Amino acid sequence: MLTDTHCHLYLDKFDDDRDDVIRRAVEAGVEKMLVPGLDLESSQAAVKLAESHSNVFAAVGFHPTDIEKMTSESFDELSKLAEHPKVVAIGEIGLDYYWVKEPNQRLIQKQKLLPQLELANAVNKPVIIHLREENNSESGDATKDILEILVGWHEKLRRLNHPFYFKPGVFHSFNGNLESARRVMDMNYHIGITGPVTYKNAESQRKLVKQLPLDRILIETDSPFLTPVPYRGRRNEPVFVGHIADKIAELHQSTRRHVAETTSANANRLFDWEADS
Repeated sequence: MLTDTHCHLYLDKFDDDRDDVIRRAVEAGVEKMLVPGLDLESSQAAVKLAESHSNVFAAVGFHPTDIEKMTSESFDELSKLAEHPKVVAIGEIGLDYYWVKEPNQRLIQKQKLLPQLELANAVNKPVIIHLREENNSESGDATKDILEILVGWHEKLRRLNHPFYFKPGVFHSFNGNLESARRVMDMNYHIGITGPVTYKNAESQRKLVKQLPLDRILIETDSPFLTPVPYRGRRNEPVFVGHIADKIAELHQSTRRHVAETTSANANRLFDWEADS
């Protein structure tokens, strides 16, 4: 059974056939789907979707490019929402220096990431980290800044003997280099792999994935974005998660079944949602 640990099914691209999209995924063997929010409104929509589908779960958070929507009032509302039983993570949160260029705006991203990490502490739920560099490079200031923040947070988890020291979260759609991946995994994070691993021009990512241990990988579609080959150019949806699994299996000289079982088990351990399936 496959798992799609990142799909934005509340977006308007799914308004005409959302239930069919979920049905197609389930019929294709996608056991669970995780829908992360980008702000309060989309987080509420993710929870509503999770309430109406037993195999859909939600994450809540303020995406770095939507961080201006994070006021004290909206964060209080999000914090209440985070207690919902179908919310299994805080996210999608992090740093984005691709769209946000001004130093002051980047500083605000860093400042507003911290209370969201503290919220994860408070509700005992892992984080879904968004990290995007200026010019989409594999490393740079965003990587440096987020590692500095997370090293401090991780050390705090260690001092508190917090259970999430051992499973703090996942780096969504990881686009970094092997050195960054190792630093992330040293802090017990998982690595999210999306459709670009199937793209012709993504040889560096395939080399990276080949060197990642399977027990640290999660598979994500990021629907409706990042559609894998052979459907690139179409709207992405969770049913296509198998094509990402196939590429990972090829790189690891394994099988889709083994990759599906391993990555689904990884997701079950991280999000602690097995009992709800």
